[in-house]
Amino acid sequence: NSEKGLAPAMSVIFRSLRTEDKELFKSFIRSLPRKDNYYLTVDVHDDQAISRWMKRVESGEIIGVIALEGSQMIGYCNLHTNTLPWIRHVGEMRMSVSAAHRGRGIGKALAGEIFSIARTRGLKKLWARMAVSQEAAQKVLKSLGFRTEALLSDFVRNDHDLTESLVIMSRDF
Repeated sequence: NSEKGLAPAMSVIFRSLRTEDKELFKSFIRSLPRKDNYYLTVDVHDDQAISRWMKRVESGEIIGVIALEGSQMIGYCNLHTNTLPWIRHVGEMRMSVSAAHRGRGIGKALAGEIFSIARTRGLKKLWARMAVSQEAAQKVLKSLGFRTEALLSDFVRNDHDLTESLVIMSRDF
């Protein structure tokens, strides 16, 4: 029974991120609050940087899964891989879900897709990094089986130009 006036919830579709999703991904990532994008390794407002990033998707270096509700992207989870022999068993995971859609299990479902891809590719460990102030992200990752591996003191500068520690978390397979 839905309450009067509320639209029924649309179903969420999860699928692979493709190079033709560049504009969709760009719109989504740019729609996120600045604090959600501050620590990314790419400037989301630089079209050239987004293009270079999408080339890494095309090459398979980055494997992404996106969440769609209708035609709107509401989240993503990316697996960054490396072919160097000493680190090819490890992947870095990055994820974001729009604030309006958090708490619905979308991040958990996206991570589950990435875990499956990581296992299929023979990865033995996933890691993630975030500023110590990103407590919600740490909580989500802990719920997904990640544990804190390292705390690098005064390693990053926040948007107020103050230093913060960087948290490294990992999960074994």
